[in-house]
Amino acid sequence: MEVYNKVLKRIILPLSEFIFNIPLSKEIKKLDFFTRLSETEIEKLQQQKLLLLLAHSVENSSYYKNLNVEIDDNNTIESLKKFPILTKSILKTNTDFILTQPKEKLLKNGSSGSTGEQTIIYWNRKEQTINRATQLLWWKWANYELGDKLIQTGINPKRLGLKKYKDFFFRTKYIQAFSHNETDIKKVLEKIDNHEDYVLAGYASSLYVIAKIAQENNIKVKFKSAISWGDKLFDNYKKTIHDTFGCKTYETYGSGEGLMIGAQKDLDYMYLMATNVYVEILDDNGNEVEDGKIGNVIITNLNGYAMPLIRYKIGDLAIKLPKNNYSANRELKLPIFQKIIGRDTDIVKTPSGNFLVVHSFTGIFEHIPEIKQFCVIQKKISGIEIQYIKDEGFNDGILESITIQIQKNLNEPFEIKFEEVKEIMPTKSGKPQLIVSHLINKL
Repeated sequence: MEVYNKVLKRIILPLSEFIFNIPLSKEIKKLDFFTRLSETEIEKLQQQKLLLLLAHSVENSSYYKNLNVEIDDNNTIESLKKFPILTKSILKTNTDFILTQPKEKLLKNGSSGSTGEQTIIYWNRKEQTINRATQLLWWKWANYELGDKLIQTGINPKRLGLKKYKDFFFRTKYIQAFSHNETDIKKVLEKIDNHEDYVLAGYASSLYVIAKIAQENNIKVKFKSAISWGDKLFDNYKKTIHDTFGCKTYETYGSGEGLMIGAQKDLDYMYLMATNVYVEILDDNGNEVEDGKIGNVIITNLNGYAMPLIRYKIGDLAIKLPKNNYSANRELKLPIFQKIIGRDTDIVKTPSGNFLVVHSFTGIFEHIPEIKQFCVIQKKISGIEIQYIKDEGFNDGILESITIQIQKNLNEPFEIKFEEVKEIMPTKSGKPQLIVSHLINKL
């Protein structure tokens, strides 16, 4: 371990936690301990946390109280099944009724809208800290140590406040992920040429684009490891990143609603973070499917007390690995995902060779509640069409503002057309596809 890593862990981080009252290290240690319990102990802990959450919700949330669900202390899972499925539309309509604490005392957090439909949730400081601790634990699983140099993609590299402080001490360099400008990416990669002490982290599609640019420009960079989030890590993405940067890519799975669901460690599969969430895989009729079968991902957030999300349908499809296929040598006794289906996210290409990925658009639309849902369609290299569904407060000036933001970030001529629609059809996976490219020559 480098000297700086030790200084960060033993001096800088504890001091900052004391000053800002953020017990991050304590939460990381607690999560690490929980994930290393036996299978029986993990199941017991999960059910204890679930029972406490359900009892808290029916007592303190007017939405759940009005459901008149009776909690059986001796049968937590059957009690959970009495709750109806919570959809994004129900969540959006009933936000104030679901809350158990005053909104003005909570932190507002929006999902990225990667399904084309954004949701807003609220959490308290403790819940935010648990999420950050979970992410850092997952990064540790991916061969990252606190203090390692980090190359990270982001749609808003102008970091302020605590984020700016964090980036300085965590030695983070940002790559603009909005338009993936080839010149900017080359500059960053060339500065770390022949170094192997960096970790690469960001949206899966962004890491893939960075690897392609490095290949095409014959830039030789080796990363310690790569960590992906935000969109699906396809097999060709993993192979390209490995072939280019000589490292393994560790996939993580969560959502902007504060749901930290799963991550890779020693297996090709992802561990399900059963100490954070209770996951059901259900068919379209709400019935639980067998392990090994595909179904809808339904999540109950075991740490979400400020705004309980009970049986929340996040819009993904997934498969749990049958237990008889579990490796006897696996490091953790957590449940395992066989596959996350998600959605097949495409990439938009511009005439100058820049790229737009899912988060290039969600970074704009997440701040526009007047648009309920959207989908980006590319039929020609010169531009895109954006289908959208209006919500309350919509006016034509909003479309002009979106156009200006996209073109400003791209800094090149790019045609943008809009089409108002009543419905945006989902893909075969059951989840709306945010970007649909009809170009023949893809990456």
